[in-house]
Amino acid sequence: MTRYETTRNFIIDKLSRELPGDLYYHGVHHVLDVLGAAEMLGKNEKISEPDLELVKVAVLFHDSGFIEGSKNHEQRGCELVKKNLPGFGYSSDEINSICGMIMATSYPQKPQNHLEEIICDADLDYLGRDDFFTTGSTLLKEMNTNGSVQTEDDWNKLQESFLGSHHYFTETANRLRNKKKQEHLEEIRQMNGRVKN
Repeated sequence: MTRYETTRNFIIDKLSRELPGDLYYHGVHHVLDVLGAAEMLGKNEKISEPDLELVKVAVLFHDSGFIEGSKNHEQRGCELVKKNLPGFGYSSDEINSICGMIMATSYPQKPQNHLEEIICDADLDYLGRDDFFTTGSTLLKEMNTNGSVQTEDDWNKLQESFLGSHHYFTETANRLRNKKKQEHLEEIRQMNGRVKN
């Protein structure tokens, strides 16, 4: 088994056992969804296999801090990386790169290099996909549960603001996801217009 496969098995098992049950959006399914998006983006952006491995490991750990709660979860994800990845054969340079990618996913996203741009775009890939509203409803359910959003009206306003300010970084995400994301934004603006009348 490669070090990547060993790492993947370790963290997926840990997340499956230790993530809180009320993470309707930030569960293992989200990590696997982002992993698929990251692989697609990495290949289209023509990054090297070693770089793609680091992106995938960063994805696997990017929400692992939710084990202890949502506040500063990126920082706690980095702590898990630093604690566990040396044992799987990752060097300190590789670990620093992985932590940089995890920290880049915190909002507002401020990626500093190409790999960080890829993970940022992968994390929010669903904004420009057909399953946007379905996926969004799981985030709404999660935010309802933790008390950060009360009503659907508040949610739609939050979505409009988020989509309106978000932009993709990679050429691939812009090409594949931007048009659909704009359509979702228009749809939400219309909903918000109906709410106001």
